[in-house]
Amino acid sequence: MSDLIRPQPGIMDIALYEGGKAAVAGMSNVVKLSSNENPFGPSDKAKEAFARSVHQLHRYPSTDHAALRDAIGEVHGLDPAQIICGVGSDEIITFLCQAYAGPKDEVVFTEHGFLMYRISALAVGATPVEVAERDRTTDVDAILRACNRRTRLVFIANPNNPTGTMISQAEIERLADGLPAQAILVLDGAYAEYVEGFDGGASVVSARTNVVMTRTFSKIYGLGGLRIGWGYGPKPIIDVLNRVRGPFNLSNTQLETAEAAVRDQDYVNRCRADNARMRVWLAEALAALGVPSDTSMANFILARFASSEEAEACDAYLQSQGLIVRRVTSYKLPNCLRITVGDEASCRRVAHAIGQFKGMK
Repeated sequence: MSDLIRPQPGIMDIALYEGGKAAVAGMSNVVKLSSNENPFGPSDKAKEAFARSVHQLHRYPSTDHAALRDAIGEVHGLDPAQIICGVGSDEIITFLCQAYAGPKDEVVFTEHGFLMYRISALAVGATPVEVAERDRTTDVDAILRACNRRTRLVFIANPNNPTGTMISQAEIERLADGLPAQAILVLDGAYAEYVEGFDGGASVVSARTNVVMTRTFSKIYGLGGLRIGWGYGPKPIIDVLNRVRGPFNLSNTQLETAEAAVRDQDYVNRCRADNARMRVWLAEALAALGVPSDTSMANFILARFASSEEAEACDAYLQSQGLIVRRVTSYKLPNCLRITVGDEASCRRVAHAIGQFKGMK
């Protein structure tokens, strides 16, 4: 390659994102608890919509996603004109960085935050600014201290991934109101549906002009393989994001399946209840084995071991038993394993295996 053909500044500083491991060499019947997927998959109504969509594969999808935005608005009580849809919430994050950050700008996020915040900032030549957390929980005061006249975007996930911890709405509001005038607060609500009665920050968005919320169909809706997300924000910001969004970024299959999924809130409620039950059980079972975790509000727990060596050894042992969890060294948590809350059989199996690893019965 010619020395004159060079990528934009920041791109070669990006470490490639690695998703949760999905296979173990030599094993065919593994339990995957590494990617925070819904163990029950999508609802029957979503599956039926997916099947029907094959009859429209030759048709271009809508460019305005009106039917899906209307459904989201109806279910969540939001104005569809303030909603944008994307290829997972990752794409909404990308749009925000493309539209509002660039060279000499700063993008702020917490030390254990989602890796896509850093990647998306570097991709547009912006400077990532990582802020310390307090006991693996978002520290609003630390974020505010890190902000300055160059800050354009502040990302927080609430509940956070991979810690599972959460801050109150009052703290979110204090953060939004304390940001510099040119900065946008982005509330990543990928796991919001797992919190009973939580709107993901929608009410904070509705009351302000500097806040955007992102959501996904990949977690509780069980549609990770289809890649569908959405964002809700002030109309002027959504208008800007739609100008960088590709007109056909979502297929008919994605749009129709997501619409059926979001309208099936009975299924969401059942999944939330089962997750809450098994999350408590798993956390308590591991704590009894000497493996603590913070109170998680998501569909996983962050199991803490005495050292990075113990975490690595436990991960290797679990894989030998056909159990795949997530090492989170890239999130600066080398002594931890993130374990998805699976169905009851999977939770009992992983707890039993960790007990065997720890030398307990």
